[in-house]
Amino acid sequence: MREAAFVKKHKERWQLFENVLSNQQQISPDKLSDLYIEITDDLSYAKTFYPKSNTVKYLNSVASTAHRKIYKTKKEGKNRLISFFKTEFPLAFYTHRKQLLIAFLVFAFFTIVGAFSAAKDGDFVRLILGDSYVNMTLENIAKGDPMAVYKQEGETAMAVSITINNIKVAMYAFLLGMLFSVGTLYIMMRNGIMLGSFLYFFYDNDLLWESTRTIWIHGTIEISVIVIASCAGMVLGNGLLFPGTYTRLDSFKRSFKAGLKIMVSTIPFFIVAGFLEGFVTRHTEMPDWLALLIIVASLFSILYYYVYYPIKLTKQNQEYGES
Repeated sequence: MREAAFVKKHKERWQLFENVLSNQQQISPDKLSDLYIEITDDLSYAKTFYPKSNTVKYLNSVASTAHRKIYKTKKEGKNRLISFFKTEFPLAFYTHRKQLLIAFLVFAFFTIVGAFSAAKDGDFVRLILGDSYVNMTLENIAKGDPMAVYKQEGETAMAVSITINNIKVAMYAFLLGMLFSVGTLYIMMRNGIMLGSFLYFFYDNDLLWESTRTIWIHGTIEISVIVIASCAGMVLGNGLLFPGTYTRLDSFKRSFKAGLKIMVSTIPFFIVAGFLEGFVTRHTEMPDWLALLIIVASLFSILYYYVYYPIKLTKQNQEYGES
């Protein structure tokens, strides 16, 4: 390849790299590392075919600057966690919005299936939720306190146990993505049908509003986290199914890392959901407006961080890079 053709072919990549190094544009550390590898490959090629050219001098200078920047990024201390949640993860998650939408639609579909099945078969709820839970809830309804199940355990113990259980379910949804996303699909199906049956059970007992204002105080974040974990599982599964230009092993490593970052992003939401279920949901006497405020605030937080903010940050980054 002629040197002029080589420069023309890769000029756009080099320009992006220079913009990042001069802080005119922001990209995730993973993308920066990928670009660095590509630049060093270009440098090796140029040294072989154009050993004394200005292209070699230019690429050598860029690669050296990049090495220092990456090394500095790896040595970040206190700000590393903040930068992950504020910039690194949202920019990376923008590329997974399709998987998030699919996970939501699949979960919603199975929720509808669960509710429909419960409406058609009177024994379906007992099959899914279990006789002990159904009988206990019916007894609580007869006593005039249908949500008493959230008051049976101590606040701290309940918050901890619920948080651990939520993490367990979410990790299953993520790790079972290794079964080419089929395992993740099973977790979504199981939990969606369970939710649909659960909602219909209270509807059938004329307690839909009572259950909604109580259960969704913690359930808004809890259910959202399952959907997000399922998104992570699909990212993992897609890495195995569609390796693209990478080897299947390399694609798996990259997708596992991407999915794991999604799981890390849910940790604060796990904690909040556990706190709400352990300390807040039990207060069924709270006014409706307060319950609705918590539910709306929870939904807004999820939609903002996982839908709106990644789009906003990516667009700002692109505009900043073009200016």
